[in-house]
Amino acid sequence: MPPTFRRARRLLIALFRDDENVMFLAAIEAVLRLVAKFLAVGMVLVTLILVFDLGRTLLQDFVSPPQGGFSMETLAIFGLFLNVLIALEILENIGAYLRTHAVQLELVVATSLTAVARKIIIFDSKKSSGSFDLGGLALAIVALAISYWIVRHLNRTPHPASPQDPGKGKDG
Repeated sequence: MPPTFRRARRLLIALFRDDENVMFLAAIEAVLRLVAKFLAVGMVLVTLILVFDLGRTLLQDFVSPPQGGFSMETLAIFGLFLNVLIALEILENIGAYLRTHAVQLELVVATSLTAVARKIIIFDSKKSSGSFDLGGLALAIVALAISYWIVRHLNRTPHPASPQDPGKGKDG
């Protein structure tokens, strides 16, 4: 067996040994960081493309009509702006994950609220299959708003000291 395969085999055996969980968890953490960095680079590219598309669309729409102003529906323009905002929020989510190594639930719920709000803002009642679409979006907004309030409340509320906390004894 070539030396490279022997080293790889020894590494794999060491990773999966019960007494080497620290090494295995470190390998998983390294993979998670690498994937998050690739996602961040991808979101930067997506965001730049969205900003370029928004600028191009605004310029074409503003310059092309002889009377000036916008020929595109205003709600569609708002949709393009919100696309950029959502991409920036997703990039912020990835950045927060890379900084803290934890998912920031408040930020994720806020991003979701923005995405659903975008759907409501650009909602086309002519293409809708009835009031169920709008009702579903309204229900999603209510559920996300309640979730956001709960998460925000829990993040802002100071948690009581545990009985084992040495700094919180009878004297002090």
